[in-house]
Amino acid sequence: MAGEIPDLHATVRTGTGKGAARQARREHFVPGIVYGGGSDPLPINIKYNALLKRLKAGRFLATLFNLKVDGEEDVRVICRGVQRDVVKDLPVHVDLMRLRRNSRINLYIPVEFVGEETSPGLKKGGVLTVVRPEVELKVTAGDIPEKLTVDVSAMNIGDIVHISDIELPKGTRPMITDRDFVIANVSAPSGLRASEDEAEDETEEEVEATEE
Repeated sequence: MAGEIPDLHATVRTGTGKGAARQARREHFVPGIVYGGGSDPLPINIKYNALLKRLKAGRFLATLFNLKVDGEEDVRVICRGVQRDVVKDLPVHVDLMRLRRNSRINLYIPVEFVGEETSPGLKKGGVLTVVRPEVELKVTAGDIPEKLTVDVSAMNIGDIVHISDIELPKGTRPMITDRDFVIANVSAPSGLRASEDEAEDETEEEVEATEE
């Protein structure tokens, strides 16, 4: 199931070149260009505050957007570059690439955990430790999963969920392929861990005393 793709609003920029770009910035817009997808490049302006908010939210270069431009059909795009002012480090230009439905891209997909209320490990006081709340996947632009779901209802203390334990959508694969990385685990509560450590220390002392 495809996830909800955020909208990115823009207007067509009239004129090209440095003069038009400077005028856009004076009017509190960030100039940009949309290219690829078998269509001609389209110069655009994006509201400065809206773009800055997106950038501060993170993952801007790895987020698929639904670009909405007045007078143009909506199109899916991904950012391929943000030019910044060398002094102020603020955006001055963006490059957006159109995507076809069969285009392959890298995106961070959130992980959702279900079944916590029936997990035997959590019922015993165990703690669900989430190592990766999101996973970078290579996906098809036309079939982006909204999330990855992990069922922890059968997990006990000490159990671990690896990426190989998650059923990924068809045509989707993790970007990290050289190891079966951990998504989450159910660890013992701190009180139980402390008791176990103390028991181990006492056992070691008893063994040492016996050897003496």
